[in-house]
Amino acid sequence: MDRKTVWIIVFLVGAYVVCQLIADVAATRFVKLAGVTMPAGTFIFALTFTLRDMIHKRLGREWARAAIVTAAGFNLFLSGYLWTMSKLAAPGWFGLADSWNAIFEVVPAIVLGSIGAELVSEFTDTEVYHFWRNRFTNWPQWTRVVASNLVSIPLDSFVFSVLAFALLPPLFGADAMGLWDAITRVTGGQILYKASVTLVSLPGIYMVKEQALLE
Repeated sequence: MDRKTVWIIVFLVGAYVVCQLIADVAATRFVKLAGVTMPAGTFIFALTFTLRDMIHKRLGREWARAAIVTAAGFNLFLSGYLWTMSKLAAPGWFGLADSWNAIFEVVPAIVLGSIGAELVSEFTDTEVYHFWRNRFTNWPQWTRVVASNLVSIPLDSFVFSVLAFALLPPLFGADAMGLWDAITRVTGGQILYKASVTLVSLPGIYMVKEQALLE
């Protein structure tokens, strides 16, 4: 394996895992942009779909699957570590202890919801991309990304919203109808912005060579 290939592999897999980690921590904060409500991790998480497609193209389906599972494992470790740290006593001079704890005590619930959504959507993305690449071999490469993301983005957004709101009902303090309204609003916001990021990151699929054999 030449030096360039090593750097490409490390960058693609590393970027995918890091984006997953950042997105899950950022998802503890909800933001409102142009009237649309969504988790703050939405913007960077949207990049992971194209990064996953780039890994799939350059290295093959098994590499893509391995990256998905690895990211989920590191997310579990991160959430467990932050939760454990929030339970330890802080020195008296650290005035941000209560605020820090309030944020990172909810990370495990957010991460569990996120991991559930990621595993469902990313594995679905992998299979749709794989099918499209093998079935429509002569079609433009960008159609693979669009086709796979067209399925995985709505799926991820809905599953995450349902799991996150179900795991953290005290945080949102809504009745069943209010909760469903919040879920639909957050789902719609995520789909909108993830789709926008996908269009921006779409050219990335042309930045890597297709070395893996069709399986």
